[in-house]
Parts: sequence; C-alpha cells; structure tokens
Amino acid sequence: MDKVELRRSLLQKRKSLSQQEWREKSDRIVSHLLASPLLTSGKTILAYFSCRQEPDLNSLFHHNHYNWGLPRCVGENLSWHIWQPGDETQVGAYGICEPLPTTPTISPSAVDFILVPAVACDYRGYRLGYGGGYYDRLLSSPVWRSKLTIGIVFEFAYLPQLPTDPWDIPLHAVCTEKGLG
Repeated sequence: MDKVELRRSLLQKRKSLSQQEWREKSDRIVSHLLASPLLTSGKTILAYFSCRQEPDLNSLFHHNHYNWGLPRCVGENLSWHIWQPGDETQVGAYGICEPLPTTPTISPSAVDFILVPAVACDYRGYRLGYGGGYYDRLLSSPVWRSKLTIGIVFEFAYLPQLPTDPWDIPLHAVCTEKGLG
C-alpha cells in the first residue's frame, strides 16, 4: 500500500474510534509517558494540540514542572511557542489550535525532546505524517536533528514497516497505549 492509501485507511480507522475508546487509549499513552524516565529527565518538551482524533496529550500539560512548547504553522514551517494551560489559543492552519503569535518562542537549544504526532509509525521509528512535510522539514534541520523524538500513535497504527522516502528521518522512540518502545 502506498503512503496515500495507507494514510487514508489509518485515518479512517482512527476516526471510527468511539469517544470513550479514544479517551481511554489517549489516557494510557499519557500514563506511559509520565512513567517514562525520558519524560522525567526533560524540562522543556515540545508537544501538539490533538486534532482529527490524534492521541490527546492535553492532560500532560497540567504537569507544570515542565515547560511546554506548542507549534504554530508559519508558512511552510513550525514555530514553537511557550504554552501553559489557560493561555489563549487560536485556530490556525488546517483548523488546528495554536498558541497566539505574540506568545514567546522557544529556542531550540532549550528543548529536551519532541512528542511528534503521526498517522502511523513503524518499528524502525519512521513516521507517516499528513503529507504537509512540516515535521520532515523540522527534523531534517541541523538545529533540531539532534533532539530526542517520540512518535505518538495508537497501537493499530504502529506497524512493522512503512513505505519511506529518502528524506524521511526515523524517530528515536514510539509511544502507544501499550507502552513506550
């Protein structure tokens, strides 16, 4: 199956999750992240606002001993901004919630790791995104390339092998509702 067909199939499967199943799976992912030594060793973590029934990480943001960075789409790139619960957001590109443009940005040097949304990930760490290339451009940039990355997907989207392109960069780990690996 090519990337387009696979993306369509997995997005449909994710969309078919009941609200309760989505919530339970998301909560288990958050529990695994909170129990991970990776998370406890970090201070500044880049994450995302869930959309299209992605795993929801919002309950992580209430752990205020972390500095959270959330993205804004600016042109063809992601701009990372400091965000905490209660801060205002706006609907940006693609209908995704984003911090306001006036929110302070985060320097790449301050970032410990990145929680990366995906349609799917494979056992080698490769991810299938939405096709816009935002995370591909981010992760291939020298300033971001050295950052620890954790893909966030539901178990049904954690596959043995995905089709890849030469520019794809594998993530360091993947977290599903069954654990962090």
